[in-house]
Amino acid sequence: MERGRRTADAAHYPTAERALRTSLKVRPRGNAQALEGMAALANARRDFRAARTWGEAALKADRKRWTTHALLIEAYTGLGDYEAARGTLDRLQALHSGPAVMARSAAVYWDRGWREDAAATLSDAAAAAEAPAERAAWLERAGHLAWERGDREVALRHFTEAVRLDPDQRAAQAGQGRVLAALGRTSEALSAYRLALAAQPSPQYALELGELYESLGLEQAAHAQFDLLRAQVRSATAGGVDEDLVLGRFEADHGDPGEALRRLRAEWRRQPGIAVADALGWALHRAGEHEEALRYAVRATDKEQGGRRPQRPVRLPPGDDRAHPGPVRAGPAASGGGAADQPVLLAAVGTGGARRAGGARRAAGGGRSGGLSRVRGCRAWPAPVRSPRTAP
Repeated sequence: MERGRRTADAAHYPTAERALRTSLKVRPRGNAQALEGMAALANARRDFRAARTWGEAALKADRKRWTTHALLIEAYTGLGDYEAARGTLDRLQALHSGPAVMARSAAVYWDRGWREDAAATLSDAAAAAEAPAERAAWLERAGHLAWERGDREVALRHFTEAVRLDPDQRAAQAGQGRVLAALGRTSEALSAYRLALAAQPSPQYALELGELYESLGLEQAAHAQFDLLRAQVRSATAGGVDEDLVLGRFEADHGDPGEALRRLRAEWRRQPGIAVADALGWALHRAGEHEEALRYAVRATDKEQGGRRPQRPVRLPPGDDRAHPGPVRAGPAASGGGAADQPVLLAAVGTGGARRAGGARRAAGGGRSGGLSRVRGCRAWPAPVRSPRTAP
């Protein structure tokens, strides 16, 4: 299973599942280790409902198993059950400490809008890690959070150090590509993406590289990556992985918006998390369903629902500023090195007005994993949210 996760080769997952089910058949009672393994496998496949079921069964078999709590936090987050995720984190912190728990805590803090706490906790996790590969993993996460904050130089520093410590850290290599592209260092970005994809053929990386090629006017190379993405999704689906989220994002911008809506609506019914709300809101906007799109954008930025992540902006034709009566960062030249520290207005384009949504979809200078096709779009970020523990 770990090999499948690190190589993005879902063909390993059915083998892992057979082994785990054999273990459960041989020892059907009290087999917390196999139950936890099934939960981990379900998370890797993005089947968060199954992960919740297996994880809760594992806890019934062994309440003190801290690693199961960590898996359940991931499952609850994927299902949009942020109250359960927070409660499970409290129990996890009471059971165990150490870098892995710090990193899991940072993810929950980030979803609550506690950006400073999340960054500080991940920094502590990286400093406390003993093995180079573990430290590299937490540095990659720190780089991802810095990227989402709009701190591109900091993100690049974290990603670069992660790759130095662990050359097999492909997520950090893709992160380097993402940041380098935003900094205009396209040759280096292309090299980083190609290295990541060669060793870990992830559909998400293929989407990002294809969008980078597209932004450079290299349409043939972009289409080759998009064809690769489709092939990778077919392979992943055969291994039981749910790739509807990345495929929906792809279809919304590069394929059939109607197909994107079909996939993302179904994904929302299955597991209504932040990422799905965000992607569905954008797909609805692309399909002209602006009022409904706004509802999902609000959901994706509602801190009570785990939100407060910066979201994708509504993009308008050049010179059309209906959606943005306030300051806007437009295009790579104007994006500078940081993010706008003000709320933004998400327009119900076509209804003649704009409504406050609390955030905008992140684009070239700091985005969802991908978003390079938005290099000519505009972006803005919500104001930082401070936790009670870090507020003055």
